[in-house]
Amino acid sequence: MENNSQQFKDVWALILGGSSGFGFAAIKKLAKHGMNIAVLYRETAQVEKEVLQNFDEIAKENKVQILAYNFNALDEEGRSKFISEFSNSVAEKKCVKLLLHSIARGNLKPLFTDSEATNILSIDDIQLTTYAMSTSLIDWTRLLLKEELFCSDARIIGLTSEGANKYWEGYAAVSIAKTSLKSLSTYMAVEFARHGLKTNLIQAGITETPSLKRIPDSKTLIDFATSMNPLGRITTPEDVANVIYLLCTDEAGWINGALIHVDGGEHCR
Repeated sequence: MENNSQQFKDVWALILGGSSGFGFAAIKKLAKHGMNIAVLYRETAQVEKEVLQNFDEIAKENKVQILAYNFNALDEEGRSKFISEFSNSVAEKKCVKLLLHSIARGNLKPLFTDSEATNILSIDDIQLTTYAMSTSLIDWTRLLLKEELFCSDARIIGLTSEGANKYWEGYAAVSIAKTSLKSLSTYMAVEFARHGLKTNLIQAGITETPSLKRIPDSKTLIDFATSMNPLGRITTPEDVANVIYLLCTDEAGWINGALIHVDGGEHCR
């Protein structure tokens, strides 16, 4: 396995949701190995200023390109606009090595409550969350295939969590979405294999990201994970980014349809 800044020279990662958390950590890791980055995110103008500054520093330090798109990755207009601008920015098609789905956008509400002051989860909430955090991946994959943007040996990676299998307060809609993502990735691993695509999921351990902090009583989750983790700490975004990088290497070319735990053994206890 190469270990130099030119390992992924001339190929691109498309990262959906890369302004913070796992997506941003992946940008930093992949850029160190020469991969160019196209990143979609949704931020206010005030927050975007710092995001773009961070991207610029990473690009200069590693001598790669980072193309930033403050577009809505979840509607047809945003996808079409991205395809048009990205296609005009790259030297040639068939350049996308990685499609990373790191969108964290969903509803955190209870299924039911006796309090009229508390909103409960609606069917629309579930559908919107499932599309954002799961089934939008199929739209992006089909689009990149149609536009002939994938490399011959490309990788698709989704992100899930233990909350897909366990109860976390207010997490029902996200849990439904993540469970859907698991099924979807299995079918994608089979049906897109003939196009050279390898589809895998990473199940990260409890990680202190902006999206985790929005979960009710997230501090309890962090404290519990810290006490139970065999390695004595919670997962970091960098831990996950390291595995995203590994899955992009030639040596990982036979991994397809897998659910990979990146949690220091947290799921074992």
